Amino acid sequence: MPETLVVRRETHISAPPAAVFALLTDPEKILRWMGTEADVEPEPGGLYLVNVTGARFARGSFREVVPVHRLVYSFGWDDSEIVPPASSLVEIDLIEQPDGTLLRLTHSGLPNAEQCEGHAEGWAHYLDRLAEVAAGRDPGPDPWHGRTG
Repeated sequence: MPETLVVRRETHISAPPAAVFALLTDPEKILRWMGTEADVEPEPGGLYLVNVTGARFARGSFREVVPVHRLVYSFGWDDSEIVPPASSLVEIDLIEQPDGTLLRLTHSGLPNAEQCEGHAEGWAHYLDRLAEVAAGRDPGPDPWHGRTG
């Protein structure tokens, strides 16, 4: 797979890995930074389903779950022929640091550069909101609410 079709992002989060892991796997906590509905079963084979903007569902299944350290799940969009459910792969590593957590995200399997750009923008937006919540701040209403693309 060409390296250009991989989204990579690293974000420092001012919270311990356990707190960040909970914000990524607890449906109620997910909704503090992303989405309007979440149904996740963080165990291998478990469902990953998040209505990210209130108008668009991301769907896949967990492949690997190492509590407080690593999540791997398939990812795609309901009603999308370009990035259908479970057609790409999200890997999130949480690396403990003295002042919090380094979140390292890799999103692979996207079909083209345009989709990589769009998903890179989405991850930047939502990981910034995650960092705000993890640091104990309110990120405010999601300006992407209702967005369909």
